[in-house]
Amino acid sequence: MCGIVGYVGSRKTADVLMDGLKRLEYRGYDSSGIAVFHRGKIEIRRNEGKLKKLEDLIKGEGFDGKIGIGHTRWATHGRPSDENAHPHKAGRVAVVHNGIIENYLSLKEFLKGKGRHFTSETDTEVISHLIDEFIEAGSSFQDAVRMTLDKIRGSYALGILFEGDEKRLIAARKESPLVIGLGKGEYFIASDIPPLLPYTRDVIFMEDGEFAILSQEGVKVYDRKGEEILKEPKRINWTPLMAEKGGYKHFMLKEIFEQPRAVIDSIRGYLSEEMGDAIFEGIHLDSTSLKEIRRICLIACGTSFHAALVGKFLIEGFCRIPVEADIGSEFRYRNPILGKDTLLMAISQSGETADTLAAMREGKRRGAVTLAICNAVESSLARDADHVIYTHAGPEIGVASTKTFITQLVVLFLLALRIGRELGHLSLDEGKALIEALIKIPHQMEEMLKASKEVLEIAKKYLYARDFLYIGRGINYPIALEGALKLKEISYVHAEGYPAGEMKHGPIALIDREMPVVVLATRNEVYNKMVSNVEEVKAREGRVIALASRSDQEIVKKADDMISIPETHPSLAPILLTIPLQLLAYYMADLKGTDVDQPRNLAKSVTVE
Repeated sequence: MCGIVGYVGSRKTADVLMDGLKRLEYRGYDSSGIAVFHRGKIEIRRNEGKLKKLEDLIKGEGFDGKIGIGHTRWATHGRPSDENAHPHKAGRVAVVHNGIIENYLSLKEFLKGKGRHFTSETDTEVISHLIDEFIEAGSSFQDAVRMTLDKIRGSYALGILFEGDEKRLIAARKESPLVIGLGKGEYFIASDIPPLLPYTRDVIFMEDGEFAILSQEGVKVYDRKGEEILKEPKRINWTPLMAEKGGYKHFMLKEIFEQPRAVIDSIRGYLSEEMGDAIFEGIHLDSTSLKEIRRICLIACGTSFHAALVGKFLIEGFCRIPVEADIGSEFRYRNPILGKDTLLMAISQSGETADTLAAMREGKRRGAVTLAICNAVESSLARDADHVIYTHAGPEIGVASTKTFITQLVVLFLLALRIGRELGHLSLDEGKALIEALIKIPHQMEEMLKASKEVLEIAKKYLYARDFLYIGRGINYPIALEGALKLKEISYVHAEGYPAGEMKHGPIALIDREMPVVVLATRNEVYNKMVSNVEEVKAREGRVIALASRSDQEIVKKADDMISIPETHPSLAPILLTIPLQLLAYYMADLKGTDVDQPRNLAKSVTVE
């Protein structure tokens, strides 16, 4: 999750930019930089590491310009380094960018053909080169930006400066947040509200496809065709802490609602719709190396272990390779059988989970090929693994994992797709169908979030309950485990997750009229068996909360309460099922008055065994 700030006004520009970047530090970053005018030229200062290094770098600099842009970067394309830090400058154009440019490789080849030289590994640099190329060909600054926006494909929030015009800053947005702050004779851009609050409470929220021109005379906003549009300013009355929470009551709730964007960030740059495949640069998943793999081990703890269980279903289903899912704290103590024919995938949101880290190191010592899936750049897990794939969830403040879990599911889906396509177990048409279904998921997640009030009413109805049972079958069973874990973690209500077929082997003895049973029953090959499980619960006077497909007319007649799930490919149903379970746990905890973001006895990163 990168951070953008920009300023036009009469204050000392570098100070405003640095103050804004500090207010975005909570989002996480691995490098930072600013671009400001000085004597008519754009001066750039940037470096890998914390803002203190950047602050020391610019100490004593007397930049005279009244316009500038700043950025904190979390690596997506290119490793964390001084060269890959933003802003990026090509010719007379400097750019800061959040998001991912999907077609940057083809644009880069086109620009190289024009004699352009690149100095970074990032996708962002093509933007500055494209704008400069259009300006060199005779276009105005504004037209060059608009023409560039027509060329690039992907997501972006942009702040742009041009040496030929030191009075104007151009901003643009598509699928990455960008806010304009309106002061008196001064104007701001930012990727979030906090940097604006010391200076103004009046803002304009930019929408997809819009770009804006900021100068000391004011702000003009344009649509994608270049037509000026009028935007109604909004008044923000948040406290600084509320601003960090985006106006939500708790970080956890904010992070639940950030999940559609986290999924978009985690799939962009990996998908090849034309090839029905996923692309992971720098990770050797070609047929030669994969044919040497006879077994895959997924290692994780807690919520990440539930993602690993879903991954087992996905990889075995798409790739026809045997998969084991192991709890990190148990794995290395059972003398596992490992060798060079084993691919060991270690999953951790922090990349510092002690048991997972130790398990991966043990696997590596025994000759296994190791791959880390984590959310923290340059974490111990990422550094020690042979390969690493980052989940672009951004920082997660709430102790109970939400968006990091969802993005782990997405990455495991993409990995299974990649391996299945490479080994020939998924056809081109099957790959395309899976990607088509995945691309719809963020919008379907938004639909699920719109049902949050329904979930709140269910939480109120069952607030009395001291015990919950969560049941599911097949790929949905791990989500039953995850739903129960979330409820335990933050509301301190006892809950158990079970494979529904095991209900008759013990848990059914617990069911009575005081026991809510959460049933995950989307349409798949075991749907009819789930209907039978619902009948068994109702026969014991249990209370059924069903999560079922929207078109389901059978379960709705049997359930006490029902949450509708949009139709999707069965392998993607776990993503949609997770959201209402997170919300149910959140509302139960909030209604009980527990500390949602920092539940008792728990830590965000478990760095001890």
